Amino acid sequence: MDTKAFKRSLQQSENYHRKGFGREAEVMGVLNTEYQSNLIQEIRHNNYRLQRGEVTIRLAEAFGFCWGVERAVAMAYETRQHFPTERIWITNEIIHNPSVNQRLQEMEVGFISVVDGKKDFSAVESGDVVILPAFGASVAEMQLLNDKGCTIVDTTCPWVSKVWNSVEKHKKRDYTSIIHGKYNHEETIATSSFAGTYLVVLNLEQANYVCDYILNGGNREEFLTKFKNAYSEGFDPDRDLEQIGIANQTTMLKSETEQIGKLFERTMLKKYGPTELDRHFMSFNTICDATQERQDAMFNLVEENLTLMLVIGGYNSSNTTHLQEIAIERGIPSYHIDSAARIGPGNRIEHKPLGKDLEVTENWLPDGSIVVGVTSGASTPDKIVEEAIEKIFELKGLVAIA
Repeated sequence: MDTKAFKRSLQQSENYHRKGFGREAEVMGVLNTEYQSNLIQEIRHNNYRLQRGEVTIRLAEAFGFCWGVERAVAMAYETRQHFPTERIWITNEIIHNPSVNQRLQEMEVGFISVVDGKKDFSAVESGDVVILPAFGASVAEMQLLNDKGCTIVDTTCPWVSKVWNSVEKHKKRDYTSIIHGKYNHEETIATSSFAGTYLVVLNLEQANYVCDYILNGGNREEFLTKFKNAYSEGFDPDRDLEQIGIANQTTMLKSETEQIGKLFERTMLKKYGPTELDRHFMSFNTICDATQERQDAMFNLVEENLTLMLVIGGYNSSNTTHLQEIAIERGIPSYHIDSAARIGPGNRIEHKPLGKDLEVTENWLPDGSIVVGVTSGASTPDKIVEEAIEKIFELKGLVAIA
């Protein structure tokens, strides 16, 4: 399928919308009321620092809602206002934040159900309105909705679309797209649907394995087993790793994406030599600015003398998870929560350690003066951050009394 031609045709359809419906000012007023925070504004204006009693809050200098997320949420709100009586669906979570998705459900936006690991679009009918989330949607999903005669509201982040353009260029030159990402993440599923031949690598360890295979060969069946579900149909490592292009899930750790890109470039240079490199390797900068800014701010924050770190965001949020990794690598006690409801009752916190299930830690706030680093993922509203900070102040007050 010519995915580029299909996308162009879809975008020219009168049933396709990507620029909202002229209700931006009205919607932004609602969003500010529901998601903005006076306390967070106060902390920003106070050099990202706030002290109350024994607690000092140090807020990362870039955190929370990014432009792409804010745009997607605003378009979803606009859609409900513009189509007040129509049935509205969304193909996935609009963003990885439970409170925002809950709010859309309250606005009677239906979420496509998943049956046996697959989305079930059978309830969607001609004339229904369907929102594509910030992560995008696969070509197959878009084609299905178009064939059903749905009105499509596309909130895909432009940075994600930029990656799609990159893999289209790989495909045009018969290069295999090496995608740094999580093969079952919505964004990577969408990106790979625009690619021709592709392989998804999760981390530097997997990238090293692939590069060793490129240089030295190996066991083909072992390779295919190792990357099960992470490559295109018919992928053959003995044939499809001669010409490669680099792409990424936009929310991956910037430094690792860069390392992986340089690793593959060195590998192809070693195998084919400098004069042939351009015939075997392609790379475009597709690292999201917002993801990069939040990671850079986190690297700066963890250099300070922090007692502990609070990372706030959806548990399925890739960019939030990578912020958590940065704190852990510095040896800072770190707690990933998705809302303030995870704090308490008493001096306890329910949180998600990296790569593990939820667990409860008692006495997580130590006695005496503490400095708490706080950051949040790109899908987390400021109001959620405020609620968590207020819980800490409240809890330390209770601890002090006790």
